[in-house]
Amino acid sequence: MALDIEIQELTPKLWPALEALFGKNGACAGCWCMFWRLEAGERYADVKGPDAKQRMKALVEEGKAQGLLAFVDGQPVGWLTLGPRRSFPRLDRAPSFKCDDADDVWSVPCFFIHKDFRGEGVATVLLKSALDVMRQRGVRTVEGYPVKRPQGLARISNASAYTGTVPLFERQGFALAAERPQGKQRMRKALKAPRKRIR
Repeated sequence: MALDIEIQELTPKLWPALEALFGKNGACAGCWCMFWRLEAGERYADVKGPDAKQRMKALVEEGKAQGLLAFVDGQPVGWLTLGPRRSFPRLDRAPSFKCDDADDVWSVPCFFIHKDFRGEGVATVLLKSALDVMRQRGVRTVEGYPVKRPQGLARISNASAYTGTVPLFERQGFALAAERPQGKQRMRKALKAPRKRIR
């Protein structure tokens, strides 16, 4: 039986829900969804944990961190972050993710799904909803950076799949923009303007 998943856009009022979902570990190893947001010269090891949490909360309160929360029966069960590619500075510092039109691109660089709800389609609903949100905002090019399953492995570890998986993005019409033998891939999708309703 499919889950009844409700999606809400992140607002300062929803910070407690994000905090509850991420838990004491800050989603994954104290990240608090700050990994891709680090500026040049900053080391993740120096920021993770309480500092990352404080910084993420400040970004949420200032409306500078965008994302979607998934709820099941009022419980937060999933998270996806999105935004203009330039709002994730670390992407430009990764050689395999470089592109010539970064100013025109939005990115979906991170997911976090509660351990009890993985494999239940939460990430799919989040990604579909994110595409709808971006389409409504006039975004025309979206990138994701999902991980490719290494040959011979039946599955990818949850810790490795925080950017999503290639099949997840392929099902939503993304195509490889730059293929690598393994690891994270750069995938793209062009969005069409939403249809205007005829009154």
